[in-house]
Amino acid sequence: MKKQKISIGLVLITLVALWSTGGSYIFDWNHTHIYNPHWPPHAKFHNAQTMLLGSFLGCFALWMLWVAKLKEIDKLRFAVVLASFYWLTQVGASLFPGTALSDPEFSYPGEPPHQLIVDVVMLLLLAIAWPLEIRRIKKMESDDSKL
Repeated sequence: MKKQKISIGLVLITLVALWSTGGSYIFDWNHTHIYNPHWPPHAKFHNAQTMLLGSFLGCFALWMLWVAKLKEIDKLRFAVVLASFYWLTQVGASLFPGTALSDPEFSYPGEPPHQLIVDVVMLLLLAIAWPLEIRRIKKMESDDSKL
């Protein structure tokens, strides 16, 4: 088996995993979330838990994609699934009673649902990366069988 090359699909999955790892710290480590004086301590606990969960999932997806000693197809499956969990759970969380994409004090009428847009973009990047990587892996296996 040849050494893994960098491809568009791998880059897309890597970007989603990196954003999962650190994006919430960019957007939640401020007065709208973790330092919000209106949030009770238990809400802040769950915000911190979610930030850490994103970090763990993103790091694990990166490890699977770039370090794990598995077949390429298995690395791809695990990495895409792990990278998608954070974004799927954010979409799902909006379906629970009493939840909102932003607190009323930080939302503005007519403003697009930024979080939902980010969730959809991240999942779309993974949906684009999947077939690109499947095609690359099949080609690599085909080339290997010719040797």
